[in-house]
Amino acid sequence: MKLNRRTLIAATGAVALPTIAPLARAQKAEFTMKYGNNLPVTHPMNIRANEMVAKILAETKGRVDIKVFPSSQLGTDTDMLSQLRNGALEFFTLSPLILGTLVPSAQISGVGFAFKDYNQVWAAMDGELGAHVRKQIAATNAIVAFDKIWDNGYRQMTTSNRAIAKPEDLKGMKMRVPPSPFWVSMFKAFEASPTTINFAEVYTALQTKIVDGQENPLAIIATAKLNEVQKYCSVTNHMWDGFWFLGNKRAVDRLPADLREIVARNIAEAGMKQREDVKKLNDSLMGELKGKGMEFNTTDAELFRAKLRAAGFYDEWKKKFGDEAWAVLEKYTGKLA
Repeated sequence: MKLNRRTLIAATGAVALPTIAPLARAQKAEFTMKYGNNLPVTHPMNIRANEMVAKILAETKGRVDIKVFPSSQLGTDTDMLSQLRNGALEFFTLSPLILGTLVPSAQISGVGFAFKDYNQVWAAMDGELGAHVRKQIAATNAIVAFDKIWDNGYRQMTTSNRAIAKPEDLKGMKMRVPPSPFWVSMFKAFEASPTTINFAEVYTALQTKIVDGQENPLAIIATAKLNEVQKYCSVTNHMWDGFWFLGNKRAVDRLPADLREIVARNIAEAGMKQREDVKKLNDSLMGELKGKGMEFNTTDAELFRAKLRAAGFYDEWKKKFGDEAWAVLEKYTGKLA
């Protein structure tokens, strides 16, 4: 399937499952499981997930049948996290920043202006930082995270009144942020006026000037057509965001070792392909959004880091995450606090 804005926004409520060989489903599976997420069926996450579940079904000879439920069909992120914890849902993908409501240390990968590029991101998340977070997730004794985190992309800032070229441009700016202390504290450090608004209301809030701007990965900016109510897109890469592929611990442990290996391996392989897809998608969307009249500008991340450092943002979050976790983060990012 061609990965571009057109296929991304052609989402429907129904799951377009891949064609499965009739023999694979000739009899009822020994393990029937559900996987839920909040993205459209045409997003790379669901394209790769549907390929993944077909491979798992084939390789387990029909013993493990995973059904995919995209587009928040099973409820909000909060709903699905609750279902995952109590066993009503076996698999779920969730942003580390939202997972932070349950596992505070999971948010550490989203520290503002921490990762300079994808090389640092993947080195950290496939290395010691990812291992540290997975250990904290496992400590819940209810859910587990698989080895390879999936990608959402770097977040960018859009505005209606002026481009954000330097930290000072954010002073007094009314910026929509998700309902998270993490986002609020970062934009307060920039002397902006962060306002928490549910994403379903963001377009209207921008259109009616309740807020001047917002921030999201390009794929979401394009999907929600925010370019219709925002003139400028500043490539700040201020926060990297991904999706932990989570499993209900009891459900995963019930799988025999050979089936567990097949499931884990295919989740990892699909995640690696999805990472490539998301990067290509975000890269292509910049050109498409420019073609629709959106103005782009680049920024110097070091200026923003210096502002956060001076405002005490890094010191504050270092205390919250603890010296051990922060040391692991800085091993990949360099000195922050």
